[in-house]
Order: sequence, then C-alpha cells, then structure tokens
Amino acid sequence: MDFGLVLQTDPPASSVVSLMRRAERNGFRYGWTFDSAVLWQEPFVIYSQILEHTQRMTVGPMVTNPGTRTWEVTASTFATLNDMFGNRTVCGIGRGDSAMRVAGRKPNTLARLGEAIDVIRDLAEGRDAQVDGQRLRIPWVREGRLPVWMAAYGPKALALAGRKADGFILQLADPFLTEWMVKAVRAAAVEAGRDPSDVTICVAAPAYVGDDPAHAREQCRWFGGMVGNHVADLVARYGEHSDMVPEALTAYIKERHGYDYSHHGRAGNPSTDFVPDEIVDRFCLLGPAEAHIEKLQTLRELGVDQFALYAMHDAREAVIDAYGEQVIPAFC
Repeated sequence: MDFGLVLQTDPPASSVVSLMRRAERNGFRYGWTFDSAVLWQEPFVIYSQILEHTQRMTVGPMVTNPGTRTWEVTASTFATLNDMFGNRTVCGIGRGDSAMRVAGRKPNTLARLGEAIDVIRDLAEGRDAQVDGQRLRIPWVREGRLPVWMAAYGPKALALAGRKADGFILQLADPFLTEWMVKAVRAAAVEAGRDPSDVTICVAAPAYVGDDPAHAREQCRWFGGMVGNHVADLVARYGEHSDMVPEALTAYIKERHGYDYSHHGRAGNPSTDFVPDEIVDRFCLLGPAEAHIEKLQTLRELGVDQFALYAMHDAREAVIDAYGEQVIPAFC
C-alpha cells in the first residue's frame, strides 16, 4: 500500500513544501493538495517547488476540475512539470465543488468530465486531442506520462471512473462504503473491456493519531461536512431513499442546513455541526497507531492501493511522524 499526504495550499507556500519534504522522509510517496483558486494559493506553482525539493514524490491535485482552466492549459502544465522533473505528477480530477461554487458556477457535468479526462491525458502524453472542435497536440512533449484519477461517489460517476480513469479516488475511509464503491468501479471497468486491476484505488481521509477521541473527532469533523456537499448532490439527484445510493452514505445529512465555504476543509468549521461522532469515526482514521493499522489492513483487503492522509488539523507534523515511525512500516 502506498501513502499520500493531502494539504491545503495555505500561505506560506514554504510550509507546504516543508511538510511534503517531511512526508517523503517518513515514507509517503504521494503529495496531494486541494485546488480551489479563490480559497487557496495556486497549487501548480507550489508543485514545482515540492518536486524540486523532493527526490521521488509524485504530486497532484485532489482534485482539479474541467471548468477552472482550459484543458490544454491543464495538460501543458502537467507536461511541463513532467518534463522538468521526470513524470512525477498525477491528475486527480472531479466535477468541482469549492472551486466552482465559490466562483458562482455549478459543478461540471459527468459528460464534460469524461471528455476532459481523455483530452487532458492525451495532450499531456503527446497525442492529438479534440478541444472545442480544434485538433490540438503539444509538440514538445516527449515520453510524457499522466495518470488521471477520478474522484466519485454516485453510481454514474463510479461507472465513469471505471470506464475511463487510471485511478479512483474515494474521499472517505468507511470499509462498507469502500467495498460497495470499489465493486461498482471494477464492474464498470470489466463492462468496458478493461482489466479492473488497472484502476488504482485511492482512499483519502483525515487521520489523527492519539488517545483523546473527543479532541480527534473535533479536529476531523470538517471532513463529514465536506463529504456532505457531494452527498447532498446525490440526494438531490436520486432522492433520500434510493436503491442507487447506500443509506449508509446519505442518512447523516438530514440535519444539514447549507454550507459556508470560507471554512472549507478546516477544523472547527461551523457548517459541520450536523455531522455525528459515528460518521467521523467511520469516515476517518482515529485513535492510536494500532487502530490505524487495523483499519488500513481492512481497506487493503478490499483492494485499496493507496491511503492519502488529510492533515488539516492541529497535529500535522505529529501525524506525519507517527505514520512514518509506526504505520507505514507495517505495510512495507
């Protein structure tokens, strides 16, 4: 199992770079960041510094979207980083939540997302692609490689990930839901004539190592609110009691009343008071290192290839070190 670290690009950027260097020293192989131009600093600028100051780390957004940048710009940016640092990027992509909504736009459609996955990958790897009716190719790309991993929750999105994406990003660590969603992605891959083992499975969630469960929950409750944005979209599309979406995912948002993106992804987010302790425990990894190892072993048995650790809490350095000293060695 691989391990990744997920950060927001809050200033100063040097702090993000420093934490990623610390993560690499502790055995993390992936460095991910949020990508929301209004809320945080531009991640692709910071990726160049992370790549410059690490040796092996692969970097990418968790997640970008097809709406805030034109597709040829996204592809060229990845291709430039790969040309400079040797194919050490991955494109996490989704419909767009905070990046689109904060700017007053709706998330992208799945049809647009599916088209963008193909175009961005093709252009970044040096192939021709059709963009707005224009045939394009980036002529200077040589031996470029860009895996595109798609974030998804709902049945149609899971099917799209299985058909088109190189990897699937699931932003929660509940074993029951992980098993259900991984099966859906793999079934779609088989139906599309793909080898389902070719789709990398990445689970992303907050992790907090310690012996104070109440404090850990309060530091990670924001995550239930973030996931709740996507769940609310699913409920709006499929209804509260649908066979298409597990009630284990949708039931907890009944008391949700709006969302303030100015606190997005931050401990103490006041828009997450509807998130019960049970959801925090299910969606996140909390407790002593042994509890993390046990849950990660369960996820690995379900087919998870990478755990990406959200470190938006008051113990970032401590959790990176704890994983390096106790958790990651258990999976080497």
